[in-house]
Amino acid sequence: MSVKNKIHLMSFEDLFTTQAERDDAKLERVREVPVAELHPFPQHPFVLRDDEEMACMVESISQMGVISPGLARPREGGGYELVSGHRRLTACERLGLATMPVIVREMTDEEAVVAMVDANLQREHILPSEKAFAYKMKLEVLNRQGYRSDHTFSPLGKRFNTYEELAKESGDSRNQIHRYIRLTHLVPPLLAMVDEGKMALRPAVELSYLTEEEQIRLLSCMEQFDCTPSHSQAISLKKLSQLGALTQEDLEQIVSKPKANQQEQLHLPMTELKKFFPATYSDTQMKQDILKGLELLKRQRERNRRER
Repeated sequence: MSVKNKIHLMSFEDLFTTQAERDDAKLERVREVPVAELHPFPQHPFVLRDDEEMACMVESISQMGVISPGLARPREGGGYELVSGHRRLTACERLGLATMPVIVREMTDEEAVVAMVDANLQREHILPSEKAFAYKMKLEVLNRQGYRSDHTFSPLGKRFNTYEELAKESGDSRNQIHRYIRLTHLVPPLLAMVDEGKMALRPAVELSYLTEEEQIRLLSCMEQFDCTPSHSQAISLKKLSQLGALTQEDLEQIVSKPKANQQEQLHLPMTELKKFFPATYSDTQMKQDILKGLELLKRQRERNRRER
C-alpha cells in the first residue's frame, strides 16, 4: 500500500510560536548589538582616518548617542559583519560603549558589497584611492550579475554597460569612473601621492599603464629629480611602455625635462598669512595688500641705498 501523503513533522519553533510571531521575527528592526560582536567588512576600501570629522563624530555620539544605525548581516561563525557604520563603530569603541544600534539584514556577498559602497560614497570627503577600490568592487559585482564592461546588445536591442550603470548611481561620469578604477593598477607609493595631492589624477591614470617594475623605477627617478610627471610626460611614458621600449634612459630624460608651464613658486601657509589681515578679507584682498606692501618695502630699500 503506497502512502500518498507524507507526514510533515513540525519544528520546535512551529509548535510553540504562532505564524504572526514568526513573521514578526523576520522583520527588519534596529537592534542594540554588542560592539564586540560587530566585525569589519572584508577588504573594506575606506580608510578610518583619525581626523577632525572623527573627533566630531565621537563628540556627537557622546552627547546624543548613535542617531543613524549601522547596517550589518549575520556572520558565519557568529557575530555580525558590519556593512556600513565603521566610523560609528570606531567612535563607540573609543567611548567604551557596550552596544551600537544596527539594522541586521540577510544579504548575499554581492548585495553587501553594493550596500557598503553606496553608503560610503555618500561621505563628503573621500580619497581618490577609496573611490578607486570602491568603484572596482561594485563593477565586479555588476559584471557577476550578468553585465559586461564593454558594450553588448540584447536581442531586444537594449545596451548594457557597467560603467554607465555606475555613473547613473554616482556623481561621476562614466569616463571619470574608469579613470578612478585605473588607479588601482598603481603601486602603493604612487597611489599615495594621488591621495596626498602630490600628483594629479590625469597623469596618474596614464602612469597606471606602466608595469609594476617600470613604476618602481619611475619612483626612483622622481625622487632623484624631485618632480612628478606632467600629463603629457605621463602619456609619453605610457606609449613607450606599451611598445616595450621604456628604458631607464627614457625615464630619466622624460622626467627631468622641464615642464612647459613650470615656474618657481613660493608657498606660504594660509594660516600664517591670515594673522596679518582682517577675518573678513578674501584671498584676492590679501594678495593685493601683500603686493602693495612689497612695493612699499622695495621703495624703502631703494631710498636707504641712495642715502648711504
